[in-house]
Amino acid sequence: MRSSRNKGQSMPSENLIMAVAATAELCGRTFTPAAAAVFVDDLSGYPEPQVLGALRRCRREVRGILTVNDVVSRLDDGRPGADEAWAMIPQDESGSVVWSHEMALAFGVAQPLLAVGDRVAARMAFKEAYNCIVAMARDAGTPVKWTPSFGLDPGARDAAVMTAARAGRMTIEHAVELCPAIAHEAPSLVEGLQRIAGLLADTTKKVTA
Repeated sequence: MRSSRNKGQSMPSENLIMAVAATAELCGRTFTPAAAAVFVDDLSGYPEPQVLGALRRCRREVRGILTVNDVVSRLDDGRPGADEAWAMIPQDESGSVVWSHEMALAFGVAQPLLAVGDRVAARMAFKEAYNCIVAMARDAGTPVKWTPSFGLDPGARDAAVMTAARAGRMTIEHAVELCPAIAHEAPSLVEGLQRIAGLLADTTKKVTA
């Protein structure tokens, strides 16, 4: 995990320090001031609103000693969780997906198992690889990157691109460039993205208030 503060990086807010201490206590163990300071410093490379959101999830989900990995694994940085990522993977060669770099790498691990028909083992292999790759990407501060992987069905391509555009994973211009047939959907896509942006802005205000 990161443990050194970047030059010029702002100090953690009192709100974050209090949130870490409270979360640790609610999860079952009180941190000493020194331990809390180290814990906060290990999270210093991540945007504070994301860390505060992850701490809220930890308070609901973690039982036992709170770890830095508990927090990092719950950061909302645009990457889906392992189960959601697996569910996005097409079931056959006709399907399409706009997926992250981490999803593509993890699917490469699972694909040989899918080829022999062992879907359960493939899912487990995908999740294990995906969680590991995502953790390394987050630790390195690598932003999520989305790319299309198109199958044989043109309709499935359009659906995958529209889903990605609505989720803010690609621009509307890029979506229409990839699939001109969805151009008539552009106004509704713009409206949906504006609504998402408004919700994100409201959430950020609440987190930082």
